[in-house]
Amino acid sequence: MLKTAPATLTKCCAVLALGLLSLAPAYAQSSKIAWLSSERIYNESKLAKVAGDKLAEEFSRREKAVQDLAVRMKTVSEKLEKDNATLAEAERVKRQKEYFELEKEFQRRQREFREDLNQRTNEERAAIAEKATRIIKQLALTEGFDIVLQDAVWASPRIDITDKVLSALDKDK
Repeated sequence: MLKTAPATLTKCCAVLALGLLSLAPAYAQSSKIAWLSSERIYNESKLAKVAGDKLAEEFSRREKAVQDLAVRMKTVSEKLEKDNATLAEAERVKRQKEYFELEKEFQRRQREFREDLNQRTNEERAAIAEKATRIIKQLALTEGFDIVLQDAVWASPRIDITDKVLSALDKDK
């Protein structure tokens, strides 16, 4: 998955904030820090499940068309391999050309399918992230967090607010 600019910016801000906190130990001791798992937000929220269903429905016809083309390509390849010894040279060249054209078409459609699916997935994730960010900011203000980190290597369950954000996000739906 491609990293988005907001995710990179968020990580840079988090690293900068941690650096600033390490420079001021007295302030850091009185700071209130929270952490959340963005992957859990993207995978476990009701919005994520709705978005996944929406994408599956939106792309199911194209996915089936790509799969059908793969089956057709396999059939042509097997038939060519089976009949190869008995075919006249002109017919063999014709069938090989047909197979290579099918293979090119399959690769093109598969690439376009993946690109379009990735783009739409990123759009849906951005919408979820926007709603989650609003909730995180509101939660930070009401609970007095000085900083909210995401995607840490490790965080204590004591500062994990992922469940609170998921709950609020599912209500906000």
